[in-house]
Amino acid sequence: MSGKFLFTRALPLLLSALLLPGWAMAQSTVSAQIPLLDQPALQSAKAPRAVLLAVTRAGERLVAVGERGIILLSDDSGASWHQAQVPASVSLTSVQFVDAQHGWAVGHLGVVLHSADGGETWNKQLDGIQAAQLALKAAQQGGDAKLLKAAEWLVADGPDKPFLDLYFSNSRNGYVVGAYGLILRTTDGGASWQAWMGQVENTEGLNLYGIRAQGDQLFIAGERGLLLRSSDGGQSFQKLESPYEGSFFGLLASRNGGLLAYGLRGNAWWSSDQGNSWQQLDTGVESALAAGLELDDGRLLLASQSGELLLSGDGGMQFEHRRTHQGATVAAVVQAADGSLTSVGLGGLSARQEIQAVARP
Repeated sequence: MSGKFLFTRALPLLLSALLLPGWAMAQSTVSAQIPLLDQPALQSAKAPRAVLLAVTRAGERLVAVGERGIILLSDDSGASWHQAQVPASVSLTSVQFVDAQHGWAVGHLGVVLHSADGGETWNKQLDGIQAAQLALKAAQQGGDAKLLKAAEWLVADGPDKPFLDLYFSNSRNGYVVGAYGLILRTTDGGASWQAWMGQVENTEGLNLYGIRAQGDQLFIAGERGLLLRSSDGGQSFQKLESPYEGSFFGLLASRNGGLLAYGLRGNAWWSSDQGNSWQQLDTGVESALAAGLELDDGRLLLASQSGELLLSGDGGMQFEHRRTHQGATVAAVVQAADGSLTSVGLGGLSARQEIQAVARP
């Protein structure tokens, strides 16, 4: 493993387009990027057209995150946006709010950001340097030789490993996951963190792309068909028998108790029994599925990297195919308070009229 390993959430096939110029460099150059952890994101009128990788709701507000630490906010369901104040200039890969005020964003160089004011301002709670030290401390205390060797490598190789997803159950308890099996836990809203690799059955250190809760259980999806489940409140994660050997890029937990895992080459799998068994869904596409969303009316929406939007009203048994404007790449989709949809991707924010018709049954 080396410092040259780089990728971004949910769209590994578009790596070169999503990474900052010169990012995939040798370890000595990675060290030169570390100041970006403390360099505030540049305020720019071009921010809505920057590469954006995730979008979510904070109450009725929309929050989108992306390259160079850009975070954009909308209070009119995506019609207009303004830029937040962000203390780091690294690419951000995922964002979640547990209510209208409290949210977290994660990204490259192991950064974890927190907002307590609906996304207007952010503070850095964790970075890759600190995460590696936490991993080393946990491995030394645990006495696992393999974990200790991996943690020593993390410290020596530098903080270039990104976090790719996160899940918070409330304003205190959460997890961040990412490259090489990185997973950390907090029980105090991010004021402190614990390395959690020793509690996860992932001996190969496979990349972790997505984490979601379904009922009282937690699930993680990753590369090479990795599926993990925790049935003890996140204290430990056990490997599930996987139906697929390719990478899973995300998870969608539906309100009816179902769980959908999606990933490479249009692969999507459905479980109605908490991951004990899986049924393959016929999506009709061969490009990677980058995003999943359950709409307010219960329909399922999947988005592919090639700009295809797949809608299902029967739990994924059949999909209706639509396309974004000019096949624009989609990294994430959110449904606003007024029912309209907003997507983000390589071209930044979508114009709402390009996809909002999809939200109408």
